[in-house]
Amino acid sequence: MSVPGDLQYTRSHEWVRTEGDVATVGITDHAQDELGDVVFVELPEPGATLAAGDSFGAVESVKAVSDLYAPLGGEVVEVNSALEDSPEKINEDPYGEGWILKLQVSDQTDLLSAADYEKLLEEES
Repeated sequence: MSVPGDLQYTRSHEWVRTEGDVATVGITDHAQDELGDVVFVELPEPGATLAAGDSFGAVESVKAVSDLYAPLGGEVVEVNSALEDSPEKINEDPYGEGWILKLQVSDQTDLLSAADYEKLLEEES
């Protein structure tokens, strides 16, 4: 399982790719692997304002339903509406086509580096 070095991570297994003041958010390969086949994704409404740590939706798989948590505070500027018809994109390409939302960042928080996230995964296994 690879952990891309150009992303940042949360302890709840979301990833963040920041470009300027817009952050793209998804769940990690580890998270999708633990969930199994994703069958439904609950997405927030564009325009919603989230604080870091807020639950903004859920991913439902054949095994479980898991809440999604905002890694940063900000306004939802875009959601990946393709997931409504093809939630399996999260399993197939969690760091690419399986992204979940984009935030206009207003509140930075401490995120994990790829190396720190790999350590977290080792501790959890």
